[in-house]
Amino acid sequence: MATSSSSSFIVSLLLVSILLGTSLMAVSANNFYQDFTLTWGDGRAKILNNAELLTLSLDKTSGSGFQSNNEYLFGKIDMQLKLVPGNSAGTVTAYYLSSKGATWDEIDFEFLGNLSGDPYILHTNVFSQGKGNREQQFYLWFDPTADFHTYSILWNPQRIIFSVDGTPIREFKNLESKGVPFPKNQPMRIYSSLWNADDWATRGGLVKTDWSQAPFTASYRNFHANACVWSSGSSSCNSNSPSSPASSGNNNNNWFSQQLDSVSQERLKWVQKNYMIYNYCNDTKRFPQGLPTECAATTQS
Repeated sequence: MATSSSSSFIVSLLLVSILLGTSLMAVSANNFYQDFTLTWGDGRAKILNNAELLTLSLDKTSGSGFQSNNEYLFGKIDMQLKLVPGNSAGTVTAYYLSSKGATWDEIDFEFLGNLSGDPYILHTNVFSQGKGNREQQFYLWFDPTADFHTYSILWNPQRIIFSVDGTPIREFKNLESKGVPFPKNQPMRIYSSLWNADDWATRGGLVKTDWSQAPFTASYRNFHANACVWSSGSSSCNSNSPSSPASSGNNNNNWFSQQLDSVSQERLKWVQKNYMIYNYCNDTKRFPQGLPTECAATTQS
């Protein structure tokens, strides 16, 4: 892991580059073969429809998964998902950014399946330097199995914003000034998997996976990353060469300093008032010695 001085230098370089108008990596979801590798599942993960669609499958023998070919250090990541329909109890569809090592960083979407007619639970978490325990959970205001919906992670040096179809549901702010570690030093890949977690996923493990409904399938399309690609120890955002392979000619760099405007703040409040079902910052029983620092320092949306 980088030291605080070296990480500050990295962030400063990125900011200077963006202020100078440096092109950032922009990846469109025209070809899943180009952007991702199917990593496990023995054929249960598939790329279809001229590489515009990716599916993951789960049966009693195995689940499946994939990961991005690129590593990113800050970015705006979008993916459209259609979740396992019907009785999905016991299944988990995970879609997240993560680094490696004992002090890894991670930004999580996890979709916890449920019995037919009951809502999915969208589980979010943020790990920094190997420490998580920052769960927030939501119901969705639509059926995520009926059609594709866009799930987005905005990650810049100031904040992480989770969004669904452009509506923010959670903001995790950089509070390093309060002693709270923030993911900013370690490049992360995108990972996704569909797996059996019936020991905990649905009603704390009370509802088990109904294997007569297998195979379970989740689908992905329209991946887009407007992001800083990390390769061989350097970021694509540091290069001023217009011919750099990491440059796409897309100069929409607003995400690097983006924050929630007043309209987005109101939408965030609407989601959290009506659809949030768990917030670690309100769980005094879980933290009898006091809530985590970021909860006391400011309202961690």
